[in-house]
Amino acid sequence: MNRDDIIIKKVIVHILDAAVGMPVLSDRELSCGPNLYDFFSAHLEKITCSDDLKQCTFFEDSEIYDELKQFDPQQFVATSQKLAAFLYTIMNSNIDIASADLAVVLFRSEERDYLGLLKMNYKSSYTHLTVSDQGENMNNIIQQKALLPSEGQKLSEAAVIDLNNFDIMLLEKKYEINGVKTNYLSELYLKCHGRLSQKARLNIVTKAVEQVNKKYFDEENVERAMETKKVLYDAFENDGGLNVGDVKEKLFAENDDMKKDFEEKLEKYHLEEDVIKPVNHQTIKKFERQFIKTDTGIEISIPMEQYNNSDVVEFITNADGSVSVLIKNVGHLTSR
Repeated sequence: MNRDDIIIKKVIVHILDAAVGMPVLSDRELSCGPNLYDFFSAHLEKITCSDDLKQCTFFEDSEIYDELKQFDPQQFVATSQKLAAFLYTIMNSNIDIASADLAVVLFRSEERDYLGLLKMNYKSSYTHLTVSDQGENMNNIIQQKALLPSEGQKLSEAAVIDLNNFDIMLLEKKYEINGVKTNYLSELYLKCHGRLSQKARLNIVTKAVEQVNKKYFDEENVERAMETKKVLYDAFENDGGLNVGDVKEKLFAENDDMKKDFEEKLEKYHLEEDVIKPVNHQTIKKFERQFIKTDTGIEISIPMEQYNNSDVVEFITNADGSVSVLIKNVGHLTSR
């Protein structure tokens, strides 16, 4: 979602601070002036454009699902209080879960209504405090332990629910519950299920490629590493996404054992025939350059679009087995 397409209708904030011992629920909606409007719009844009996002569906026994099926905008405050109180119950029973303010946002985008649940985990920082004593001022530095994420920061826990079909866009973070790292937002709070995020799927595929390469090639085979990165880059640049089946054929075409090993690593995630399409450019930025480091300590960064251009760069294997890198047609050099 683009922040310019987001129309915020209602916002309310509830305090879910474990140190208080009970939720501090607001009875009134927030008066959302231009600055706060931009603040929430920016966070909603970051949430919905994140490649950490999971697309989820409610289980039928979800209490949140039951509540939202009856959602009435006229009862926005009461509904938000129920959602916040239920979340605090889970947080209060599991002390490792971070304290936060919960912003509940009713908004519209592209002619669809959504409910945003933004868990704004507290962070600590320092600020000044002026104390007056007997006509003298003393400026002190104090620690604030309940500061909210800034507009430029990305939330790690949030859900955006489509009120038309109840599909969920979910960002979540694991916390230890009964000794086990758990996605409590999906498993205990929302009670929903969904696929791995785009970023998680990409990480699994690239890790599988690395493991297969490591098994069948010398660990210091730079040519193979560069070839692999080029294949992945081309998939995003030319096809707009990474088709796992196509990548398998291009990287492992000449070796059936490598293909089999690659498939087996992805089977348990059901990714053998997946197509991965990240929406955030930062997710695939690491594929845009070849980074090379020599044993003499020289580091070279080559933009991928120039990597195969022999008029720009050339790799020469010398008679003694050493490699020379020839950079050609340089019109201007800069130092930084």
